[in-house]
Amino acid sequence: MDFRRLFRLSAAGLAAAGLLLSGCTSDDSSSRKASPVSGAPTALKKYYGQKIDWRGCGVPGFQCASMRVPLDYDRPNGTEIKLAVARKKATGPGKHLGSLQVNPGGPGGSAIDYLQGYAGIGYPAPVRARYDMVAMDPRGVARSAPVECLTGKQMDAYTQVDQTPDDTAERGLLAESFKKLAQSCEKRSAELLPHVSTVEAARDMDIFRGVLRDEKLTYVGASYGTFLGATYAELFPRRVGRLVLDGAMDPSLPAKQMNRDQTAGFETAFQAFAEDCAKQPDCPLGTGSPEEAGRRLTAFFKALDTKPIPTGEPRRLGESLATTGVINAMYDESAWPGLRESLSSAMEDDDGSGLLALADSYYEREGDGSYTNLMFANAAVNCLDLPPAFKKPTDVEAAVPSFKKASPVFGTGLAWASLNCAYWPTMATGAPHRVKAKGAPPILVVGTTRDPATPYKWARSLAEQLSSGVLLTYNGDGHTAYGRGSDCVDTAINTYLIEGTPPKNGKKC
Repeated sequence: MDFRRLFRLSAAGLAAAGLLLSGCTSDDSSSRKASPVSGAPTALKKYYGQKIDWRGCGVPGFQCASMRVPLDYDRPNGTEIKLAVARKKATGPGKHLGSLQVNPGGPGGSAIDYLQGYAGIGYPAPVRARYDMVAMDPRGVARSAPVECLTGKQMDAYTQVDQTPDDTAERGLLAESFKKLAQSCEKRSAELLPHVSTVEAARDMDIFRGVLRDEKLTYVGASYGTFLGATYAELFPRRVGRLVLDGAMDPSLPAKQMNRDQTAGFETAFQAFAEDCAKQPDCPLGTGSPEEAGRRLTAFFKALDTKPIPTGEPRRLGESLATTGVINAMYDESAWPGLRESLSSAMEDDDGSGLLALADSYYEREGDGSYTNLMFANAAVNCLDLPPAFKKPTDVEAAVPSFKKASPVFGTGLAWASLNCAYWPTMATGAPHRVKAKGAPPILVVGTTRDPATPYKWARSLAEQLSSGVLLTYNGDGHTAYGRGSDCVDTAINTYLIEGTPPKNGKKC
């Protein structure tokens, strides 16, 4: 289990958005083409002026290419890296509005996979009609100079390490697992690790905007993608077009507070799940209060800590993998029926296969035992963006009570999971700060009231920080709001993207 600031959005869990908009006209500047090097620093003009060689990439309707950027923006004439990009051209009808960049979060999530698997086919038809849908795998992620660390077998071992240590020996084993991850990343990706920050990814986004010849950036970022979008707005406020930040992060928080807030978010989501579960005839956690359900689940986890159960394959289901599986299902309420079934099989029949499948999905473990680089990129970006939440195990021990107060079910494990950046080989280059983006046009910030991974109060805070922030609230469950079944949310966002008119600040759905 490793949940340290992992703000994920799974394309598979999203439903197609309902739409109440028809084609309309716009003369917004996002439809006008800019000189690719307009306003670019002299040293970077060769990057802004490059031409992309679009080609087919095996997915009907999509094109792929690569784009050059400097590894180190302080040395733009030094080493270059290639970033993977993709697009699906606007389908029409209606006036073309330029490009719409999308990012699904993570950090570490593949924007190209998200584009091809969901956004390019599942975003509302009027939006796809007017915009070229585009994506860039951020540096260090998936197809873009990926951070490489552990092998598949090593990751299997890493994901099973006990993250609720009971004694000094177990605390030592956990710390050693974090050290091994850090050492493997340094061994295999040493040159890249100091240059995968969110600031650098945002600068890459602006080069992509310039190469696409868009005067302004139009963007939908989900989860961690909101931090990426807010960072872009901070760096380039005059180049902001229409930005949607859905499932918002709060960049003003230090890592410890951020992790503890997220822990409380998962507790909120679990209580909503438990209330729903108690109404179902197949609930394995009983029909009592959410607190009673939490006690039952905690007892189940504790039993697995002592005696893992079979899964139908060599890996057995222990506490860490079971906790990962449960938390994965908290991201989307549509996963709750499957979670009930998986918990019933595990708790009543000693069959851990369902929870193992949920954990494998969370970690992006493939059927052949390999893993995507999601978790490696996640750690690399997070550990560069903020100083570590804890410097040593004794710091975690002191903080466990406050984490358990935030979540009796998940608090201990999430506190210990926050130790991983203590051993990272590169020093953090970022720090907590408020983002104002003074001079930017209205930026739409979206928050879901029972979001597990990005608590609603973060959206309120980000909207208040931004000089032009507009808050849209969705009263509901799950992670993020756009395209998850609320016509109220979808219509507000679509109107903003197509007409440029944001909803009234504070609108609730």
